[in-house]
Amino acid sequence: MDFTLTSEQADLRDKARKFFEDVLAPLEPIAEEHGHLPEEHRVPLRQSVIDWGFTGINHTADNGGKGFTLLEQAVFDEQLGRASCGLWAAVARPATCLSEATPAQKERYLKPACRGERRAAYAVTEPGAGSDVSMIKSSATRHGNGFRLNGEKWFVTSFDEADFLIVQANVDGDPDQPTLFLVDKDTPGIVHLRSPRFMHDYIYDHAEILLQDVEVDADAVLGGIGQGMDLTKDWFVEARLQIAAHTIGAATRAAETALEYAQSREQFGQPISQFQAIELKLADMAVQIMAAQSMLYRIAANIDRGADRKTVHAQASGLKLFCSEMAGRVVDEALQVLGGRGYMRENPVERLYRDIRVDRIWEGTSEIQRLIIAGQLRKRGFAPYLDIEIA
Repeated sequence: MDFTLTSEQADLRDKARKFFEDVLAPLEPIAEEHGHLPEEHRVPLRQSVIDWGFTGINHTADNGGKGFTLLEQAVFDEQLGRASCGLWAAVARPATCLSEATPAQKERYLKPACRGERRAAYAVTEPGAGSDVSMIKSSATRHGNGFRLNGEKWFVTSFDEADFLIVQANVDGDPDQPTLFLVDKDTPGIVHLRSPRFMHDYIYDHAEILLQDVEVDADAVLGGIGQGMDLTKDWFVEARLQIAAHTIGAATRAAETALEYAQSREQFGQPISQFQAIELKLADMAVQIMAAQSMLYRIAANIDRGADRKTVHAQASGLKLFCSEMAGRVVDEALQVLGGRGYMRENPVERLYRDIRVDRIWEGTSEIQRLIIAGQLRKRGFAPYLDIEIA
């Protein structure tokens, strides 16, 4: 049972940390000022991601990717998670479901995305369908040799940066036939309604869009008719692990900032880090981060060894729940240690405080994660959460 990173994994961690420090951190004040990253800064950032070799890290070399294991991705994402304003999203990750694409679809979408030339936005949520995807109303009506898509999608993250969409819709309006479609963003009938502002500042937008008689050919179907929900669940697993890693990075940066401040800030003739009220907060931060990181690495390694699909889904929900709630507690306490300085927008802890709140909501709320876990307990007992072998 060895939790020590290999030299290659440690090198990857250090490279990701340097990318955060040299490329992402300088952009934080700009993204915070505008609420997003202006286009003139996006072009060089895209090129930096390519130059650093960080495109397509989650796909195999055969599909044009870098072939990182999930543990390597976790180590990598943890360092990027230090960035505020969602700047980690600059490192595009083609959705895992694209590995189910046909050879022609891979040439058109996946491989260019792995090279950093294209980017997708995943369109699932609707005004009346969030956690309950059975309420999705978007339809794909058979039309000629293809389909005609109609519906409204909300929270389409990175819509302004993407050039194609992965749209979930029900074929012929049948909720038992949820299907994913690959749709170029310039296809007639895609209407951008608005990009509302949110509590956090984020490098890209979270758009609301309409699909009005959007015509696609039959070869736009990704993975087969009726397979949409299974593929989306696989994407949720990938996204939940990524969120867990990002929240650990955010919590670590906040805790380190608080510790540094507490050791230098003097009141009543001594550093405030020597006051028990402060040092106990710092101790709790350290333990919570340690537990979350251990959980992340353990589960990522278990998936890399080939854990079954149901076990992966169960563990990813537990991981996302624990890490997102842990980060909320740690960042909140870090801000308290910093006092008024922590409440200033120029302080990274203030930005992280707003950033990490969404991690208990998107890609499945904490309440949904608990329901998933409870369902697993009814069906399988504690096995998915306790029987995680470590080589």
